[in-house]
Amino acid sequence: MVERIIVGPLYTNAYVISTGKKECILIDPGADATEILTRLEVLNVVPTAIVFTHGHLEHTSAAQEIVNHYAGRDLKIDVGIHRSDRPYLPPKGKDTNWALFKPFGEAATTVFESLYTELPKPTFFLKDGDPLLETDFVVLHTPGHSQGSVCLYSEEREMLFSGDTLLFKTVGRTDVVGADIKKMTRSIQSILFELPPETRIFPGHGPNSTLEREIKFNTFEPNPQI
Repeated sequence: MVERIIVGPLYTNAYVISTGKKECILIDPGADATEILTRLEVLNVVPTAIVFTHGHLEHTSAAQEIVNHYAGRDLKIDVGIHRSDRPYLPPKGKDTNWALFKPFGEAATTVFESLYTELPKPTFFLKDGDPLLETDFVVLHTPGHSQGSVCLYSEEREMLFSGDTLLFKTVGRTDVVGADIKKMTRSIQSILFELPPETRIFPGHGPNSTLEREIKFNTFEPNPQI
């Protein structure tokens, strides 16, 4: 079971991945914690971990509120991120995220102010080639949108959670702090495009796709708003 929840002012895709009858992993809870918690209750699942495909605020903002909610029920939720994106979380998280938004003017400042809240500290780090906890997903380190961007791939499920590395007919922006268009292109072409073409893509923003479609039609033009 995969459930998509579109959250926040940048329409981030948060995902619920079932890992057991009543357990799940939550990917990129970027805003609207109440909405996410309500959906989890409807689905009758509890997250054992929150995983970030990268550290940008619109992918992390709701996490601490969700952690606090389940802590009130004596349930501990682990939080995972790639070590290279560690600065986006406490103690440096506010300053690092502000440096990301500040160059883009008043509209970006408004988004930052609407999103910023207490952020969680990581309890584990995602490493290239490692399994994601006790699941059939493998971590793929795909720098480019950020230094610590990762994708999560399951060969068994034919699924790829691509964060902001690979989107529908485009890629994440590379004009932000820590981004690199050459690294982005290399990550996509030498890592993601080597996966089976029937792989379904669940991106950080926008509609789902398939690897076959993106190999044929992706423009590699960074989305200027994501």
